[in-house]
Amino acid sequence: MIQQSSTSAAAAGGVAAPPPTGTVRLTINGQQHTLQIAPWTTLLDALREYVHLTGTKKGCDHGQCGACTVLVNGKRINSCLSLAVMHEDHDITTIEGLGSQENLHPLQQAFIDHDAFQCGYCTPGQICSAQGLLNEGRAHTEEEIKEHMSGNLCRCGAYAGILNAVKEVVDSQLRMKN
Repeated sequence: MIQQSSTSAAAAGGVAAPPPTGTVRLTINGQQHTLQIAPWTTLLDALREYVHLTGTKKGCDHGQCGACTVLVNGKRINSCLSLAVMHEDHDITTIEGLGSQENLHPLQQAFIDHDAFQCGYCTPGQICSAQGLLNEGRAHTEEEIKEHMSGNLCRCGAYAGILNAVKEVVDSQLRMKN
């Protein structure tokens, strides 16, 4: 972190210099965004504060709750633990990129159908994590789904609905393959 000494701050009229920024080009939900951000800006903060996509939530800010889960090149990551500059030339998908009000993503519809949320704060991260799980193709049973979704916490305890919603979509995809 760059700090300005109190002597130089005083010489500049008592105002510290702004932090250094750089240009970062991100592809988010299929759209190009050019941002002027500090190099230590997390992907989560870039999404929320610079691109104004507020569906991705800031929960613990330590990678422990999963509320900030997004997809990068189809793989789920905790966006609070990843710097935005690391994701130039990557395809970033947030909850806003998975469906629309007119055309819900199958996971979004399943979450509604199975009452898989209460307060809704964790829901975007849960859905993005579930999509990553589907992309990975490794979870087929309830136990596998529980294991692979264990990094996403729900303080309201809607786990039964979340499991049922994800299982429905997993089973649907398996039927389509067969």
